[in-house]
Amino acid sequence: MSRPKPRLALFDLDHTLLDGDSDVLWCEFLMDRDVLDRAAFAQRNAAMDRDYRAGTVSAQAFSSFYVSTLAGRSAAQWQPLRLAFLQEVVAPRIGPLARALVQEHQSAGALVVLTTATNRFLTELTAQELGIEHLIATECETGADGLFTGHTLGTPNMREGKVDRLHLWLAERGETLHGFDSWAYSDSANDLPLLRAVNHAVVVHPDTRLAAEAQLRGWPVLRLHGAR
Repeated sequence: MSRPKPRLALFDLDHTLLDGDSDVLWCEFLMDRDVLDRAAFAQRNAAMDRDYRAGTVSAQAFSSFYVSTLAGRSAAQWQPLRLAFLQEVVAPRIGPLARALVQEHQSAGALVVLTTATNRFLTELTAQELGIEHLIATECETGADGLFTGHTLGTPNMREGKVDRLHLWLAERGETLHGFDSWAYSDSANDLPLLRAVNHAVVVHPDTRLAAEAQLRGWPVLRLHGAR
């Protein structure tokens, strides 16, 4: 009898474990503190969120737009705001059901990974808050002066990029996706490439396109947040 494969659990963040979108919430947070000009930025933020949901914006354009909010400051200069964002905005939006689901996979011995299109600088504290050691996220470029340039680095962790980045991450560990019994959780049709790549796809508060795909394929649907 063959031994069972080890487990791999892949969690999307925004609208999946988090009740909201990290990038959109970050921009609102910065506008509230007059770091970003609301008159100039609010409509662009809303439009980018809308186009992401519709699947009409490219992965590069989406990622670059939000990474650009970090430009001109170093990680150390952003740190006080990043901590306040986690404590005041993000942590209260991670409910007990989401935390319990992560812990359930961890207790079962799974390799648990948070995989998100949002950039690493914003989400690494969220991963720590969730008790998730491994994070695959869009990377931010920094200049020789240590300041964020406002540009992404490498392949954005979005759509097919999530699958490419996952394969690369596993290869660096000497592993393959085929070597695992794999789960993936997401709310968005943007994550269909990842959901189709795993053994067990689970949708969480799915958007319209993903709900239709889940019904067609018989994927289970979870509700981790309050009524919407």
